[in-house]
Amino acid sequence: MDTERADRQLRLIAETVQVAGAHQIEVWLRGGWAMDFFLGEITRDHEDIDWFAWTDDAGALAEGLLPRGYQPVPGPPPDLQLDFAKDGLDSSFTLLDRDTGGRVVVAGGPWAGAPWPEGMLDAGPGRLGGVRCAIVSPRAQIEIKRMMPIWDPSRRRRTKDAEDIARLEAALQTRGNRSE
Repeated sequence: MDTERADRQLRLIAETVQVAGAHQIEVWLRGGWAMDFFLGEITRDHEDIDWFAWTDDAGALAEGLLPRGYQPVPGPPPDLQLDFAKDGLDSSFTLLDRDTGGRVVVAGGPWAGAPWPEGMLDAGPGRLGGVRCAIVSPRAQIEIKRMMPIWDPSRRRRTKDAEDIARLEAALQTRGNRSE
């Protein structure tokens, strides 16, 4: 495991949490880092840092990150996701919205309005070392990792996703499903 890279990513997570808090913006870790914050340990190398944030907060989030050296990276439609790089590390913020029924949905792009898993944002914070951060619920993580290749056939099923699912399911079973 590349511990130096993981330490740098962990510092960026802490910085993002600080910026979001200062601007009263809600952010949630998703993907592999959310799993690690749920488990309380770094389980593998991470290519990037994946987040969720509300679409209404996208401008304020960018305004908070840019002065700290984050650079915008072109990518998906900006109404779907904001991507940034700092110190050679990538952070991606997938944007969320709510539909008229109050469900959390995809904010933009080709899947705008599609619902995310029920209870996805209800997990509360996870912790890794001295950093505390809101995370996507483990059950939602499992559903997203299982369904992504079905929702978007261009995204192949990855070995790391199967391994992450196994880790999360084992932790949920060990904890008696109380830590969601």
